[in-house]
Amino acid sequence: MNNGTKSKISDFIALIKSFATKLETDNAYVLASNIASSCNLLKELYTDKTPEGLSRFENVQELLNGIKEFTDNAPKDEVRFLSDFLLDVALLTDADSDKPEDYNKVTLMTVHAAKGLEFPFVYVVGMEENLFPSQLSVNSRSDLEEERRLFYVAVTRAEKKAFLSYAVSRYRWGNLTQCEPSRFLEEIDERFIDADEFPAKRKQNTAGIQFENTANFLGRPANRTSAAPKKNLVPPNLKKISSTTGSPAVDLEKLKEGSNVLHARFGKGKVVKLEGMAPNVKATVYFPSAGQKQLLLKFAKLEVLD
Repeated sequence: MNNGTKSKISDFIALIKSFATKLETDNAYVLASNIASSCNLLKELYTDKTPEGLSRFENVQELLNGIKEFTDNAPKDEVRFLSDFLLDVALLTDADSDKPEDYNKVTLMTVHAAKGLEFPFVYVVGMEENLFPSQLSVNSRSDLEEERRLFYVAVTRAEKKAFLSYAVSRYRWGNLTQCEPSRFLEEIDERFIDADEFPAKRKQNTAGIQFENTANFLGRPANRTSAAPKKNLVPPNLKKISSTTGSPAVDLEKLKEGSNVLHARFGKGKVVKLEGMAPNVKATVYFPSAGQKQLLLKFAKLEVLD
């Protein structure tokens, strides 16, 4: 073993020992975050732009979110350590293994793992911008198209119905952030949508959209007998936007880069950039309460404040 390898191993051992000294002083989330950042694990996974690297990055992120939730739910004046979290997870795993094989359950899997499979009912969660499509794919046309094909795979796994849902807010890196519905939801033909509530009027933490006859989704020919058409498939509180006129919901003559605007959900913001030609003009707007958002003006209801 050469000196360089010995030095790296020695540094790694010292790093692990430093974490061990904090097992009974730092709470589970603080220690886990420190481990992830000190080992450069997140940096390495983030720079890996492959689907596998992205999946690993998101897995670590969700693990940290789970640890954050575990520590936040502790009773007052109680500190939950990393050993407590590991014990809690171990108990949950043991409880799952004790259930009989025929126990009424759902199957959890990634979209990639679901390729070639079909189920009577499918639930696709996390239909949010920067999640599906992922944050790493939105700036690349080819990557975005691959995400779109993956979404098609997810929805068409359903034999009868597919349910799509997104969170209004979720924890990211220990912070509660507002979420924007995925652009893929806007691309679906309204004939196949059955929504109980329009997202802007939802009252719960999640909103859902249900799809009938997924074999016909986006024009795919049906290979099996379809159910009878559902009357009033599109609820009355969803307003259909004409594809022929496509006039923006905001006066483009008044809107310019630097304009202060008001959005029904995100509140006050400032226009950072305008791009595209009418009727498909897009605006990049920074909202202090929700961060930077890209909005299609023919759908977004923006009020120009100045």
